[in-house]
Amino acid sequence: EFSDIFDLEHFKKVLANDVRIVSSLPSTHLMSRPVEEKRTPLHASPRWIRERYHKRLRRDGVLLLRGLDSRLSKDLPSDLQKLRCKVAFHALRFAPPILELGNKLAERMRSKGPYIALHLRMEKDVWVRTGCLPGLSHKYDEIISNERKSRPELLTARSNMTYHDRKLAGLCPLNSFEVMRLLKALGAPRNAKIYWAGGIPFGGQEAVIPLTREFPHFYNKEDLALPGELEPFGKKASIMAALDYIVSEDSDVFMPSHGGNMGHAIQGHRAYAGHKKYITPNKREMLPHFMNSSLSELEFNRVIRDLHHESLGQPDLRISKIGRDVTKYPIPACMCKSSDTKSSSD
Repeated sequence: EFSDIFDLEHFKKVLANDVRIVSSLPSTHLMSRPVEEKRTPLHASPRWIRERYHKRLRRDGVLLLRGLDSRLSKDLPSDLQKLRCKVAFHALRFAPPILELGNKLAERMRSKGPYIALHLRMEKDVWVRTGCLPGLSHKYDEIISNERKSRPELLTARSNMTYHDRKLAGLCPLNSFEVMRLLKALGAPRNAKIYWAGGIPFGGQEAVIPLTREFPHFYNKEDLALPGELEPFGKKASIMAALDYIVSEDSDVFMPSHGGNMGHAIQGHRAYAGHKKYITPNKREMLPHFMNSSLSELEFNRVIRDLHHESLGQPDLRISKIGRDVTKYPIPACMCKSSDTKSSSD
């Protein structure tokens, strides 16, 4: 349920002047079976939505839209973009119990000093769906390869590419060894405080050994929570992700090991809040250097820093590319325009 994760009353209050939101159907429609619509195409325009649904909604009274995630066009009129911004950055707020615990975890992390948050995408299903391999050992790679062969429908895209091709194209999540080398090259000291968000990595603790060995101050929500604090939430994946989101959003530096909705949302929030540092790994350009054993550590670090000098959360205008999600690139669409007026008096 929406209200399990988000503050429903706050959501309705913030959007009261923009959208009529109801929590239940009127009595005249309680016995009606809603008409379902499952065929909304990608990048549907507002005009398409109106032409497709307006008459049906007026005729049937209730229309159940399924599968709308990321279907609406990213390029909308300014009034709808503003509404999108309002929803993302003001109306959506985590439910009070989640927000309270998330803030406590963030405060405990903050008490250790400035910290980096990593979103590690190393779960088993991530490796299977991306067509990539975790690189832990032959045993683990074989498990992923066999599962992908038995479930080819799970591969999300570009099924004709080999793992090696995907890796060089920057389509694979970074594993913990690659994340460790990237952080070191960008100047993270051994005593850096790191919070890691994400599900259980494939391979368990073995999967994060390169990071914990190099950066011993390495924590997740289970490390920060007091005994019993997580129990009321029943280990629900969506709530665990919400707690990760809160602690990550509050960090001094955030870096994802791969793309995804959570990383994109945090990127937008950090830009909207004033360009808090966000590192976007330049996987396509840097991975050939990871594989070049002839490079000295000094030269490797220099190359990696050069590749990322424009990928550290600097202002990135959405207008530079069409089709960019305004909730990921909120400038300038989500910003208020003001004009300075000058006056003089004798």
